Amino acid sequence: MMDYKTIETRRLQLRPLRESDAEAIYEYSRGENVGINAGWKPHESIEETRELMPVVFLNQEYVFGVVLKETGKLFGTIGIIPDPKRQNDRTRMIGYAIGEDYWGKGFMTEAVLATLRFGFEELKLDLISAYCYPHNEKSKRVLKKCGFQYEGFLRLAEKRYDGTVLDNECYAITKDM
Repeated sequence: MMDYKTIETRRLQLRPLRESDAEAIYEYSRGENVGINAGWKPHESIEETRELMPVVFLNQEYVFGVVLKETGKLFGTIGIIPDPKRQNDRTRMIGYAIGEDYWGKGFMTEAVLATLRFGFEELKLDLISAYCYPHNEKSKRVLKKCGFQYEGFLRLAEKRYDGTVLDNECYAITKDM
């Protein structure tokens, strides 16, 4: 587990992930529409989730579990990680995923806004980027609601797990936006 703080919002707690979160991560990661919109295949077993946890979640700085305060249930993840497309150590990239049962309720917008505050106030970043596939309207809506500006279109930017090569829409926000 990384040593960084928990972020609180009105309805959510964003906290460091732990190995015991594997079941909850598997639960939302096996949804057929969750991973495909983020570039990864739906998890087929809890063992697959446990194998990925140390690489994707546990040893990553500033990757948080998204927990509903009301129930204590972890239903997603959000991270603010180095952006492989930018060679500037005062920038980071945000990425997120939540279970389909939680879509359309404003949870991800709330989590993104809290993560942006953390990035700009605590990490002293100058810019936070985000990338999504052109067909991912839900993610684009979240980004726009949170103040991200459209930067452009990166053609043939990413090979998905199934070999499909997809374009990326590029977004960014600065601390002054």
